[in-house]
Amino acid sequence: MSNESTQWQKNFYVGGVHLLAQQKGSRLINTVRNDGKVVGERVFFDRLGAIEAQEKNVRFGDTPLAPDNHSRRCGILREFNWAKLTDHAETLKSGMDPTKMYQAAASHAMGRRMDSLIIDAANGTAYTGKNGTTAVQLPASQKIAVGAAGLTIAKLIEAREKLDMAEIDPDAERFCVVTAKQISNLLNTTEVKSEDYNEVKGLVQGKVETFMGFKFIRTERLTSDASGNRLILCYAKPALGLLIGRGPVHEQSVRGDKSNAVQIYVEMTMGAARIEDEGLVQIACSEA
Repeated sequence: MSNESTQWQKNFYVGGVHLLAQQKGSRLINTVRNDGKVVGERVFFDRLGAIEAQEKNVRFGDTPLAPDNHSRRCGILREFNWAKLTDHAETLKSGMDPTKMYQAAASHAMGRRMDSLIIDAANGTAYTGKNGTTAVQLPASQKIAVGAAGLTIAKLIEAREKLDMAEIDPDAERFCVVTAKQISNLLNTTEVKSEDYNEVKGLVQGKVETFMGFKFIRTERLTSDASGNRLILCYAKPALGLLIGRGPVHEQSVRGDKSNAVQIYVEMTMGAARIEDEGLVQIACSEA
């Protein structure tokens, strides 16, 4: 082909911007306690433990007062933001306005950050005491060891048993947060003709949401331990709390300090807390 003919060729670009693969927003927001907008740097969840009834064995005796069994958990609000610049020249040259796509990307990012806060609160340090300054780690009794295996039916049975033995409200929704690998574990460790296999197969295909008493939620954002074992979470909804102080707030403004570029800006104030240790079970799963 001659140089002369190539001078008449031109490039063509399809409209819009393709968002690459990513988790779009939060998947865990509806799996935890959410009291709506809260105010303050620290947010407290006051708790009341079980108090046993006392036998009345003296006629006209003094009325016995039940002992105090109050405690509290604390969550800390943190601030997050997301910003991107665009300008008129960029829009003119590309023939498209990326504003809406940037806003969508920002919303997705905030949702993912929310899920990470919930996951970190589940696995990490909780804070108790009057001022919320006493650190509490997730007890070993709430952890199921890896056992050189991925997710198995036996591990799910044990997780359910731990919640039941702790008398976690049977009417509270229960969730199991996993990655795609753990769903594959279940498919590979159950017999093809078994009822369990059919349930898991339905779970993968979206025909079944609940298995072993847990509603399954998939996210690839679950963290791993020092040995590389993925830490999946089984919990009742009241066991974790989401704190939302503000947002998400979307703003679009002209930046005079950036040659009048248009700034897409989103910010949010949020946090999470582990409210009740007994309402959560952490399962270590090998991904080797």
